[in-house]
Amino acid sequence: MATIPITKRGAEKLRAELHRLKTVDRPWVINAISEARAQGDLSENAEYEVAKDRQGFIEGRIQEVEGKLSAAQIIDPAELDAAGKIVFGSTVELEEEDSGEAVKYQIVGEDEADLKEGLINISSPIARALIGKEEGDVAEVQAPGGLKRYEIVAVRYL
Repeated sequence: MATIPITKRGAEKLRAELHRLKTVDRPWVINAISEARAQGDLSENAEYEVAKDRQGFIEGRIQEVEGKLSAAQIIDPAELDAAGKIVFGSTVELEEEDSGEAVKYQIVGEDEADLKEGLINISSPIARALIGKEEGDVAEVQAPGGLKRYEIVAVRYL
């Protein structure tokens, strides 16, 4: 299985989710199933069906998170020494050339990406255009609204 890059913060979030699934969600759904069974006839018991569906989802998510963690290559951006180049985990400040709009992104793994938080997926068009560039370079990104050019103002490893 190929390794999946993930930041240290992203791995911690996955571990916390796994802990919650195993210690809170799983016991809750087991309890809900036994309460539904106690009501008698299971063939027409909607609560039982809902609880069983929820159990299937929880068990599937546990397996998915465990798989991701076992294949994870955890990268701590603070320990990177990329000589000013943009790499996975870099925090990048950009300025859009046409509008002058300033934006700040951190390049992260698929599971961590959240545009509202400024976390962009390593496989997104903008991240792919930025990888390998340095402060002062210009990155061209083919966006849905057309070609956008971004000047790289700063590269940090936080």
